Amino acid sequence: MLENQDLEVGIWLIVAKKGAPFTTVTYAEALDVALEFGWIDGQSRSRDEHTSFRGFTPRRAASPWSMRNRVAAEAMIADGRMSPRGLAEIERARADGRWDRAYAASTNAQPHPDLLSALEQNPAAKAFYATLNAQNRFAVYYRIHALKTEQGRALAIERMVEKLAREEKPAG
Repeated sequence: MLENQDLEVGIWLIVAKKGAPFTTVTYAEALDVALEFGWIDGQSRSRDEHTSFRGFTPRRAASPWSMRNRVAAEAMIADGRMSPRGLAEIERARADGRWDRAYAASTNAQPHPDLLSALEQNPAAKAFYATLNAQNRFAVYYRIHALKTEQGRALAIERMVEKLAREEKPAG
């Protein structure tokens, strides 16, 4: 990574799947190195029965931060393991607010209180929201959480509640 950190395009890393008869660098290990150099994980594709491709790319200017990656980066900083490039990416995120807007993992994501209030005002939307699977609930969370302004968030909540009232899934 040290030699390739300035690549503008990403890389595909071959990672052994669980239960493979051999080992490679793990996804978690690769992600830590990527974060250390200001990169981020991306797509995952199956390669064969024992391996998968994991994509890693330089973090783009508007790339959001997950809470998991933020916590990992803070630990690396505390341990003195963050590269200058990684620190620069963190400083950019702090400066433009992406650091403070880090999103929770889908298992920990909580709906915005304003969304919950709006759902209480619209029984049809509330009833349909209750039927959504975890992936669709996370899509609702992420679309609302990622917005920078209260005005934008309010408009997104209004539109999302209207969509839910029509029994349309967030991704549809």
